[in-house]
Amino acid sequence: GAAAACAPSKLAYGQVKSAMIEAGLSEKNAACMATRMTDRLSLMQLNKLRKLKGEKRSLGDYVDAVRKVGDAEALSVTASSAALCATGLAKER
Repeated sequence: GAAAACAPSKLAYGQVKSAMIEAGLSEKNAACMATRMTDRLSLMQLNKLRKLKGEKRSLGDYVDAVRKVGDAEALSVTASSAALCATGLAKER
C-alpha cells in the first residue's frame, strides 16, 4: 500500500516493459521507453497502453498503435520516447 503510493512508476516499469514486448517491441526499445513513459504518464494512461498487442513492430508502428488509443499526452510521450531511444539519446535503466 504505502510503497505503491510512493513510487507507482517503479512498480509499473516491469509491467509496462513486458506489455511493450508483447506488443512487438524489442527488449532494448521496451526497456528504454518504459523508463521514460512510467516517469511521465499516469497509471491510467499506462493501463490503456498495456492493452496494445501485436506482431513484431517497428517503433513507428507502435507509435501509430498508440495514436489510435486517442490520448494526446500518451502519444506525445510515446513518440518522444521512441525517438530518443532510437537515436540513443535516452538513458536506459
